[in-house]
Amino acid sequence: MAFMEQWGTPIKVERGNRAFPESDHASDITKALKNAMDSVGVKVFLNTGVKDILISEGRASGVLLENGKKEHSDAVILATGGLSYPTTGSTGDGYTFSKRLGMKVTPLHPALVPFEVKEKDIYDLQGLSLKNVSIKVVDDSKVYFEDFGEMLFTHFGISGPLVLSASSLVTSVLANRPLNFVIDFKPALSYDKLDEKLLRMISEHPKKKVSFVLTNMLPKKLAGVVEKRLKISEEKNLSDLTKEERHRMISGLKEFSLTLLKTRGFKEAIITQGGISVKEINPSTMEAKCVPSLYVCGEVLDVDAFTGGFNLQIAFSTGYLAGTSIS
Repeated sequence: MAFMEQWGTPIKVERGNRAFPESDHASDITKALKNAMDSVGVKVFLNTGVKDILISEGRASGVLLENGKKEHSDAVILATGGLSYPTTGSTGDGYTFSKRLGMKVTPLHPALVPFEVKEKDIYDLQGLSLKNVSIKVVDDSKVYFEDFGEMLFTHFGISGPLVLSASSLVTSVLANRPLNFVIDFKPALSYDKLDEKLLRMISEHPKKKVSFVLTNMLPKKLAGVVEKRLKISEEKNLSDLTKEERHRMISGLKEFSLTLLKTRGFKEAIITQGGISVKEINPSTMEAKCVPSLYVCGEVLDVDAFTGGFNLQIAFSTGYLAGTSIS
């Protein structure tokens, strides 16, 4: 943060200790980095594709450009990013270069990415955001992820902070089989407390319909989807509900289930999971163990984390260490 402010980008800290440029423009981070590079004479070659890393006497000695020209150097830092956000130039070249040099690259998956779901009844909920819900991703009796927070319905499935975090833990499993995504719309109320509330509403409004209860507890569009799933007659008065139907309503509010089919692709993923194995890298310098003078940093490495700035921190910290190790 001090570095960014030193080079002209004031920083603010928001909820959850998340740090952002005061302007909310990512380009201001770029400007700070450019100002710092200009101050020490860094040369930047724009629109210059790299074809391979040059090796001389077993050491990294520069790069071979796509136009055939060779740029020689004392060291090379591989900071090509992953496969996510391809519009930024993340084409996966770094994995290709490292494999050619004999380095292990672990399987690659899109992570911090939305899910596509099987159930089409939620497609009409596109744009609906939910706060203070609890979710879990399960497979039979195994719970892969469980948390509380915010999520969002989309035209293909689900997204939002909870969903993105869940994707980081289940992407590799989901590649082999579908998983269940269960939403508790009322996590603050236990089953018994919710039943008490429902009985109270029935007592106070015996002639009302099921929709009355649901629209009092959920956004209107969502209430309609839940009601259809309950398969209780729209004409039935609350006073006529059976015990089984009442429990079905409670389950509809606390166990709304979706089937996760797959994640969206790398184009929509915030990060790439997998990459150059950390066992290939000296953690005190970021130098490749098998190729002296080659340093590796950022998302091309097999290191990833949840949202909250942690992935940016990985990139900044490993980049800083690689740079200082060379100098």
